[in-house]
Amino acid sequence: MSSQPILSAEQLRQKIRRIAFQIYENNFDEPAVVLAGVAGEGYVFAERLLGELRQIAPFSVTLLKVNLDKSQTTQPAISLTGADVDLTDKVVILLDDVLYTGRTLAFCLQPFLSVLVRKLQVAVLVDRNHPRYPVAADYKGYELSTTLTEHVEVVLSQPDREGVWLK
Repeated sequence: MSSQPILSAEQLRQKIRRIAFQIYENNFDEPAVVLAGVAGEGYVFAERLLGELRQIAPFSVTLLKVNLDKSQTTQPAISLTGADVDLTDKVVILLDDVLYTGRTLAFCLQPFLSVLVRKLQVAVLVDRNHPRYPVAADYKGYELSTTLTEHVEVVLSQPDREGVWLK
């Protein structure tokens, strides 16, 4: 299967930096923001975003990992790992690499629905525009209309292959 490059490593870094500025602009008056990255490339995205936000924003930023198995058709309870933080009245930003149907992000909302968060926002690097679930991204690095048979791969954890690929 051939891969077509969509975003280079440098373009990906620029998208992450732009998302950081957008998050700062929309939350500049908040004392703290919690980044919750979906395990895998979504969590690596959250780590990169954490670094960018710490450079530009005065508010504190906490990082959590949302643990789930994307291959499962039903999900047991979704768990959060990372800093022990009370999410009550906090701005939480859920992050994943690709928004396809919204299924993964819908599952990931579970731990945040039992807490009164101040705001729950979603950030993705690539939005594929195939919604099946009522989940939309507040922050998007790149919008890409694809066919249902195509696959978008975001690579952040392999420095020699970093980028976004269409397969």
